[in-house]
Amino acid sequence: MNMTGIILRISTFTLASLLVIANATSVPAASSEADFKAAYAAAEATNKEAGGLRNQWTVTAEALADARKAADKGDFDRAVASAKEAEALAKASIFQATSEKEAWKNLEIR
Repeated sequence: MNMTGIILRISTFTLASLLVIANATSVPAASSEADFKAAYAAAEATNKEAGGLRNQWTVTAEALADARKAADKGDFDRAVASAKEAEALAKASIFQATSEKEAWKNLEIR
């Protein structure tokens, strides 16, 4: 794979990550504690899956911590948004792990 192919792969990954995050951060108003618990559980499960691939991102852990802090303060709108962001980040890390699993073989050693 030449340098253009590598840049295209990185650009595609970046675009996919941004789209996932943008879609995940739209949250309806007046989220409840139940909404938070569901969103947080989904984010934790996805992050655990990323951990199984040995590709957990630190920003995912930060988003989960932000979600927990917001929920502890009773700000469930922010808590749900942070949990959904964490889930999107975990999904992006899974995408990265799976797409790069074989891609490294295409690199040329010079």
